[in-house]
Amino acid sequence: MKVIEPQAFHKIYEDVIRGEHVKVYQKYLREANGIYSDTTGVDLDTLLYTVYSYEAGSPEKTGDLYWGLTILEPVTVNEECNMTRGHFHLDQNCAEFYFGVSGTGLLLLMDKNGETWAEKITKGSLHHIDGQLAHRLINIGEEPLGVGACWPTTAGHDYGAIEEKPFRYRVFKRNKKIVFEESE
Repeated sequence: MKVIEPQAFHKIYEDVIRGEHVKVYQKYLREANGIYSDTTGVDLDTLLYTVYSYEAGSPEKTGDLYWGLTILEPVTVNEECNMTRGHFHLDQNCAEFYFGVSGTGLLLLMDKNGETWAEKITKGSLHHIDGQLAHRLINIGEEPLGVGACWPTTAGHDYGAIEEKPFRYRVFKRNKKIVFEESE
């Protein structure tokens, strides 16, 4: 019998995902058009987050899965907490799991009617995201927020829906306290 060596490794609490079929993407403030309420005076070369994704499955094959890790830096943009762009799934029948790897953050969720709420993310926390919910990660801590994910290869990402109807709340850190502000 043939024994195949692993193609990728993820020492979940110690390291990032490494190996064959692993893609790495970094998002800088200069690429975050419209995400933050005010970027005035902030270095546009500020690294916001890095995404590692193990994409060995087929995007056309129902039942295949991707495995990912997002690391959000502990930065603020004029007091607004660092966050991912956020998205709905193109195929809203596809759910997703997030799990806390490091740091402290929020999983911001929004339904199609704009109702918005959050779940706290900490090391070891597990979060099921219904396929019909938009979701965004927010780092509210003082260290990098690491969040693992597993989602169907067929899910797709709908960023346009968030651009048309943004998340209802913004999260700020003022005087070391987390403040929620309703968007206009």
